[in-house]
Amino acid sequence: MFFHKPEKKYVLSRSDVNHPLSSYSKWQFELDEAQWPSAEHYYQAMKFTQHELRELVRMAEHPEKAKQLAQTNKQAIREDWPKIREVMMTRAVYIKCRTHDVVTKALLDSGDQQIVETSQYDYFWGCGRDGRGHNAFGKVLMAVRDKLREEQGSR
Repeated sequence: MFFHKPEKKYVLSRSDVNHPLSSYSKWQFELDEAQWPSAEHYYQAMKFTQHELRELVRMAEHPEKAKQLAQTNKQAIREDWPKIREVMMTRAVYIKCRTHDVVTKALLDSGDQQIVETSQYDYFWGCGRDGRGHNAFGKVLMAVRDKLREEQGSR
């Protein structure tokens, strides 16, 4: 009889300000000639082409406030956003890791586990209530993890 070994999962919430891999955690980094308080700040600001809106979001005191500001200004979101949103999150996560060894270590320490973002309501970035969501944030983290391993191997 064949028994399937259950796959181990590394579970986290994108909005957990205390988890180093969360997009809400406040690990500053520099990207596109600006300092970003969190990956979420960068992601939300990149929804806009207008410098003033980007700055408004970048200066938000909390990642949730950055998200709310983007939502408030949704009529100004760039038309190509659905096509580039994963790229923007990937850039933010990668640069955050390259800036902070602690964050890189946390990501590499996840081993080969599948990384799952636990959002109950977000079926794109998270797993959704029933676990059938796209889990784009988990996929971004795993792609960055692969890239970091590749870079370590070439040293």
